[in-house]
Amino acid sequence: MSTDAASAKLRLAQFFEGVQLPTLPEVAHTLVSTLNDEDIPFEKVQRAISRDPALTAKLIRLANSARFGLPRQVVSLDDAITMAGLNQVRTLAMAACLAGSFAAVKGVDSKTFWQASSATAGYAQWLARTVGADVQQSWLAGFMVRLGELIIAQKMPQEIFEIERLPHLAGVRWEREISALGFTEAHVAAELASRWNFPETIVRGLRAAADPLAAEPFDRIGGVVHLGALLAELALDEHKNPVDAIAALPPDLVRLLQLDPSWLVEHMPDVQTFIDTSFA
Repeated sequence: MSTDAASAKLRLAQFFEGVQLPTLPEVAHTLVSTLNDEDIPFEKVQRAISRDPALTAKLIRLANSARFGLPRQVVSLDDAITMAGLNQVRTLAMAACLAGSFAAVKGVDSKTFWQASSATAGYAQWLARTVGADVQQSWLAGFMVRLGELIIAQKMPQEIFEIERLPHLAGVRWEREISALGFTEAHVAAELASRWNFPETIVRGLRAAADPLAAEPFDRIGGVVHLGALLAELALDEHKNPVDAIAALPPDLVRLLQLDPSWLVEHMPDVQTFIDTSFA
């Protein structure tokens, strides 16, 4: 481990001293326990979700959103599972549980925060399909990567205003966090995921997300989450068109993931397809 990495690990450990983790609902713990199963236990997932009427209603609403483009309206949980797929419904349920576990914090605008989280998740999933990474775990890691900022805002409210000050340029928030804290929101999110017993693949991806080129070995989920977060910021904060957005991505990472910039420009989804629903 390099000196910088060891220093960041020590600072992160010190940061978590006295931090009270958000409490995940029982359904979330049940769903986390299924994430490593190659054969998704249908009955276990369906039964866990159906016990929570509010979560079930939210999932039906999310499944009926424009991002899925389902051929007909979903009217029940079984309907959502049949039409959207069990894996997708489980991932959405996890995201809804996570969003519901975090209260609003001063210095972070809730609406823009969850929009950015869902956009990052959407772009990470899109890129994961292209590079052959796990699409659902990439979506979930993309949705989780900014959760660390909410913990930072709770523990160190004096720092969050500097981290969040305008302008919001792509990647700058991570630079400000390193400067102020010695670690990033992605590192905090990785620690949260570890303490909540998420799969190690998600933990590693989150840990690598802020600086995937420095990760050894290279982690593809970390790479696509990094690019997903940049694309979300380039679209939402800088209002870049696809040509300028793809040109602004780190070329070494694009090459390492064996992505074709021309293909990315031609097929880049509109950010609005990812932020038309609210998880909060």
